[in-house]
Amino acid sequence: MSYYLVRAQARPESLDTLKERLDSGEIRCLRPFGRALDGSLRDARLEPDGTVTWEEEDYCRPPLAMERAAVLDRHFTGIEVEAVSRGEGWLRIAALPSLWGAGL
Repeated sequence: MSYYLVRAQARPESLDTLKERLDSGEIRCLRPFGRALDGSLRDARLEPDGTVTWEEEDYCRPPLAMERAAVLDRHFTGIEVEAVSRGEGWLRIAALPSLWGAGL
């Protein structure tokens, strides 16, 4: 298993839909990655320039292939990943505000 710090630009018109998908449990139910993706997106942070960032655990090559196909490409553009140690990404972004508390 690998961990990545993910950075992406949100599609503003789809953030409400993404939040609805999270709140309904739809994303959490996706197999095999739903639980990890759900938790990561719920804890996503917002950088000052508007970039959304979170840490994600993943088993795919290329990284996030299944997650992108099922969820991420519908709600984000410009997805970039950086390999990190488990928890390192969260530590690096801990001081940033929550995506969901940012009024988006």
